[in-house]
Amino acid sequence: MATSEAIRKAISAHGFWKHHLREAIASGSSEMTPAHVEADNECVFGKWLHSLPTPDRDSAHYDTVHSLHAAFHKEAAKVLRLALMGAKTEASHALESGGTFASASAALTRAMMDWRKTVGG
Repeated sequence: MATSEAIRKAISAHGFWKHHLREAIASGSSEMTPAHVEADNECVFGKWLHSLPTPDRDSAHYDTVHSLHAAFHKEAAKVLRLALMGAKTEASHALESGGTFASASAALTRAMMDWRKTVGG
């Protein structure tokens, strides 16, 4: 898959996480485990990102996105843990503007968009 297309799909897919986490907060359950969510190499984009050949990893954009992608998954896992523990208020705050998950998501999206611009997307 071309870099531009992989990034475009990742932006869309990672945008759905907020919806999934809201559902987990509301229900107190999820089909996913926090450990699975925390792994940044389990989603389609993470698998693609981790499989890039070394020459493609030699960019500041790769390093930034790789780091922010891992941070995004850690924050998503934290929110899911809170949701599963019944800490609805704390989990919800993380999703709000300025919250830890929202901030991680916004930073990752910006970095992916910046990278996509450099590869012709």
